[in-house]
Amino acid sequence: MLDIGIVGGSGYGAIELMRLLNQHKEVNIKYVFSHSKSGQDIKETYPHLQNNIIEQFTSLDVETVQCDLIFFATPSNVSKNFIPKLIERGIKVIDLSGDFRLKDPTIYEKYYGEKPAPQSVLDEAVYSLPEWSNVDGSSIQIIANPGCFPTAILLSLHPLLESDLINKDTIIIDAKTGVSGAGRTLSQNVHFGEANENFSAYKLGSHKHTPEIEQYLSQVSKSDIKVTFTPHLVPMTRGILATIYVDLKDQTSEEALHQLYKQKYDDKPFVRVRDLGEFPTTKEVLGSNYCDIGIYVDEDRQKAIIVAVIDNLVKGASGQAIQNMNRLFGFNEDEGLNLLPIYP
Repeated sequence: MLDIGIVGGSGYGAIELMRLLNQHKEVNIKYVFSHSKSGQDIKETYPHLQNNIIEQFTSLDVETVQCDLIFFATPSNVSKNFIPKLIERGIKVIDLSGDFRLKDPTIYEKYYGEKPAPQSVLDEAVYSLPEWSNVDGSSIQIIANPGCFPTAILLSLHPLLESDLINKDTIIIDAKTGVSGAGRTLSQNVHFGEANENFSAYKLGSHKHTPEIEQYLSQVSKSDIKVTFTPHLVPMTRGILATIYVDLKDQTSEEALHQLYKQKYDDKPFVRVRDLGEFPTTKEVLGSNYCDIGIYVDEDRQKAIIVAVIDNLVKGASGQAIQNMNRLFGFNEDEGLNLLPIYP
């Protein structure tokens, strides 16, 4: 049985980790860490967890904590202060924040506005989109869990770039997220009066997920990739929908592209390629670890449109982190994650 800890215990990412790990057959939730709520009963913050999770939040002491794995479900600029010491002690870490996703510290500083983690630790971290990564538990100490927008976007684009089917200079990404993507901390743009009956684009040209997307796509294509990425906030709690526009290099039929995606994701349990003519909605993956993908090709203009949806708190965060844990420790990939979406 794997003993685990969860840091950032009062946030949305942590609560999803607790919900999913509570039914995982191979783990024991030993600690739920929260500096601001240390010593408080978890049920005071989350009454729905009565009788299901350990009783109290506690503070993380990197010198004395004893467990096999720690999830960091914290805002950026937190985990980098704890993880180096934890890995020195042999405790593996899966980081859901952005502190270890970017290999270039100058880019981290530009987009996150904070001092980066030490380069030696950045080099050791493995960015793991589990459908396409090679995770070897014998050597990996840190997994950088992908961000929510990048998860939907990279799963959509990986087959196209790996097969060298598209013009790499004209990738346009139009993506929408629910307000839970901003976390539990209060900010004006996610107040009910601001978000309700409203629809807005934000952080054009400066969103912190842009360099993460470009870094991964550049590695897949073995060339420098730049994208046009526009995120939007929509008045719903959960969900991401990404609509991606690309120019095909060679004459490609809709059927051929659809078959490529079916083949690429045939053995990957959490990516569902929809039938031709079907385009997924966020409601159809709510509460699940699925990414659903729909495909359209304008055969006259040789333009493809890829539509992908995920639950930003599950496949875009905690569910994917557990999927990475399962691969890291050799468990069945769907252990703890074999949940149908909640509908309606």
